[in-house]
Amino acid sequence: MSSSSRRSASAPATLAAPVSTTDRNSRHAALSLGLALPGDVVLYLLLPMYAAQFGVTLAEAGLLLAANRLVRIAGYGWVADFYARHGDRRTCTLAVAGAVLCCLGYATLSGLWVLLPLRLVWGLCFAAFNLSTQALATADPVGAARRSGRSRAFIALGPVVALPLGALLAHWSGPRTIFWLLAAVALLGLLAARRLPTAPHPVAVAARRFQRPNSLDGWSFMEGLALDGLFIVGLSYLGKDLLPGAAVVVAGLLMAMRYLSEIALGPVGGRMAERFGAERLLVSLSLITALALVGFGLGWLWSCAALIVVLRALQLPLIAPIVAHRTPGPERVQALAARSTWRDIGAGAGPVLAGLLLPIASSAWVYGVAAVLLAAMAIACGRSAAKLEPSPDSLHHRPS
Repeated sequence: MSSSSRRSASAPATLAAPVSTTDRNSRHAALSLGLALPGDVVLYLLLPMYAAQFGVTLAEAGLLLAANRLVRIAGYGWVADFYARHGDRRTCTLAVAGAVLCCLGYATLSGLWVLLPLRLVWGLCFAAFNLSTQALATADPVGAARRSGRSRAFIALGPVVALPLGALLAHWSGPRTIFWLLAAVALLGLLAARRLPTAPHPVAVAARRFQRPNSLDGWSFMEGLALDGLFIVGLSYLGKDLLPGAAVVVAGLLMAMRYLSEIALGPVGGRMAERFGAERLLVSLSLITALALVGFGLGWLWSCAALIVVLRALQLPLIAPIVAHRTPGPERVQALAARSTWRDIGAGAGPVLAGLLLPIASSAWVYGVAAVLLAAMAIACGRSAAKLEPSPDSLHHRPS
């Protein structure tokens, strides 16, 4: 094909979604989530440590922290339908309003049955933000991995500031004060949300509501189970005797470092995916992560934890461009929602398994099994990607 014909073939896509407009929309969606997210991540820090001041037991605090993920398992399909019909601006504007409401509730309300509806609302709000940030980052296949990396960095800006600040304010004046400030910060997200596009997203008619999970679903589940569940809980459980000073301040700094790594390394992961291929990079990084999980379970706690944080930040931008590559067209929004649902299932199951297994089983066994399963899912993703690539013979020989 000549260069002129290639240019003409790509012209409609370029006119439909100019790169500069796509970049700008992706940035605004990420900023709206980055400003709304601190209320949730600070609650993860403070609620277990100050459960009595929120009027709940420690077990009830665990339920509240899991509720936002559990509701997304059932609600992602509904949110995806709403998002496809109403577009990014209306969806993210409502999500920002929900985030403000939740922060005000955390600042003033107490008790399981009063706080639980707020956690359910936030779960649906995050689902809306998550779909918007991923769909807009992958709206143009050109540069999708790069935009996904930058999007993760913008999203992490709010938490990396809010976590240390929330820890310090809680240490000085209790756990409620910070949420008044975070409500005002979330309100600023309206400035970004109102600049998002209004156009709806075309969707394909699904033949079945539930479909058999594929290799990406399996990897998303294991990534959530191992890294967002077992690893985070294990870091606190196994390292609780090694944290000097005020526990809330140290824990806040550790959690902030997780988001700081996303700011520094999310764009790096996106650029690496553009150069080496997102699927190949996913397999390589997942196998190294599996080795780090084994070392973590064997007792090399802090060195392997630091390595896992780095690897997780590099992997976060990869799944959205892989989904967009494998599922182009109107099916993309539902495919992104499905991957997020499987990750939430894993991330919801991980803390439960950690709480049940770590007190009675060897950490080497727990994290060793998780490492093997994560590596197996990564290899399955690599094999399915190889099957999707056309063979050299098929490019030169056609059946008569």
